[in-house]
Amino acid sequence: MDKRPIGIFDSGVGGLTVVKQVMKVMPHENIVYFGDTARLPYGSKSKEAVTKFSKQNVRFLLTKEVKAIIVACNTASSNSLEELHSAFDVPIFGVVDAGVGEALRSTHNKKIGVIGTAATVRSGAYEKMICKKDNEMQVFSRACPLFVPLAEEGWTDNQVARLAAEKYLEDLMAKGIDSLVLGCTHYPLLKKCIGGIVGDEVKLVDPAKATAKQVKLFLQEKGIVNMEEKAGERTFFLSDYTDMFYSICQKALKQGYVPEIIDIEQF
Repeated sequence: MDKRPIGIFDSGVGGLTVVKQVMKVMPHENIVYFGDTARLPYGSKSKEAVTKFSKQNVRFLLTKEVKAIIVACNTASSNSLEELHSAFDVPIFGVVDAGVGEALRSTHNKKIGVIGTAATVRSGAYEKMICKKDNEMQVFSRACPLFVPLAEEGWTDNQVARLAAEKYLEDLMAKGIDSLVLGCTHYPLLKKCIGGIVGDEVKLVDPAKATAKQVKLFLQEKGIVNMEEKAGERTFFLSDYTDMFYSICQKALKQGYVPEIIDIEQF
């Protein structure tokens, strides 16, 4: 029995899609979520800035006595995970590794598309990991910087979103991909729009699902599962107020929560 919570951080409120999967896979686990809404988006920041922010986020979550941390942000996972592992003793999981495994399982023609922020695409993390596991894979990446503000605005399946998706995805579709990695926690919020553009023949890979399963297996192996039968407690913190927290909570979690605002620069 280990009632300590799982910590999850993201650059904003897109990470609530990861919370959704963790709640689904591990309904009895307590969760502490931090969204760095004051400093989003991470996708346009330098590797050094993202790493600095990520370390502050981890230090904050450690004050909540978490037993493991999920870096829900793909940008932070692809740019800062190694440094986080070196700097902290707590088990830390990134969404990129789990997403890579799921993409490899889903593809049949070995042509995988990856969409993400500019920083995630620039890091080449998905391409490197996929090709390291199978050098016959072809990986085609595309930065989609408008998707995050569209998701934050709640414009997930209107004409503006569809036009942006068509423009971003046309080159990837021309490559003949059969799997598309949603390489940003915000992107599952646009899943209906993206799926409508790529069609049923392209499998959409959400790294959040695979990450939640990976963490569950780790907790079981280490014997640190919360064995209580009741639903876990969920606590939310943000670095700045945003109306979109409530909107995305209702959309992703089907429930409203009240976040506490903290000064992340103290950590």
